[in-house]
Amino acid sequence: GASASAMMLATLSSALALTMPLRPALTAPLRPSPRCSTAVMAAPGQLLSGCVLPRVSDGEKVDLGELLSAPVTTLVIFGTYPADFNMIEYAQKMRHYWPQLKAKGVESGLIVVNGSPESCKRLAEILDLPAEVELLSDEAGEAGRLFGVSTGWLPDSDLNPYLKLLGMLVGLGASATLPSVITGYLGNPWGTSEWIESSLAQGQKAGRWPDVALELDAAGAVTSSKFAELPAVGGWGRRPLELATLRLQTMIGVSLGNWKELAPTDDRCLTQLGGCAVVKGAEATFSWRDGGICNTANFEELLAAL
Repeated sequence: GASASAMMLATLSSALALTMPLRPALTAPLRPSPRCSTAVMAAPGQLLSGCVLPRVSDGEKVDLGELLSAPVTTLVIFGTYPADFNMIEYAQKMRHYWPQLKAKGVESGLIVVNGSPESCKRLAEILDLPAEVELLSDEAGEAGRLFGVSTGWLPDSDLNPYLKLLGMLVGLGASATLPSVITGYLGNPWGTSEWIESSLAQGQKAGRWPDVALELDAAGAVTSSKFAELPAVGGWGRRPLELATLRLQTMIGVSLGNWKELAPTDDRCLTQLGGCAVVKGAEATFSWRDGGICNTANFEELLAAL
């Protein structure tokens, strides 16, 4: 119908706006996110020792290093600021994969958010995060830096942080940004779309646009997908435009639509990237540090490592 066509046109327009001046990036090889230096490859429990943050649920201050040193298998996400693409995608993945993570032995889920406690609560409400997942407020982004995440382009420069962010959007100091964004438009025959579909459905049920990609029943369950009906590519693991449509929904309905509530309070966090680790007894069995905007951990790989 007309609404479906409008949704596809909007997604394609954003694709063209991004890729037209950056055509060479389409043929650039996809490289994994850069690994951190040996200096920050120590056990996460050790790296985070003494990092005290308020727990969003009750305001109690907790030592993140102590939490990660407990004999409990914990997935900890070192997020970015609440309105950021990487933060939102990590939260969406945590929401979708939480039952599978628990089935594979993860006993505790923590998300460190570089925002105020109020903005953390708002993000959890918007994305319908599981109540079992604990959020920690880290307005200065200290925990991520201790873990060794990238601090972005020219972190020590006095350049306006929004100009630094603009530079990162075209790949400066964040080499994985363009490949990660472009694959959202191109799709991947061997990829997976379950978390994308469930996140789109959650957004659609909440009234976020685009809201015509899926057909939902009265309970909000997906009954059909427009992407599955695409000729030739409908059977791909991740269809063209599927992830890009979710990101468009995120940009309009979450990031821009709630900017005042979800904006960072510390400008350093505008360009700081994120990461995650599965930790037990201070040691990591899986760790990842983002290499760019939209370059978050692959949770299928994370599950396979458990």
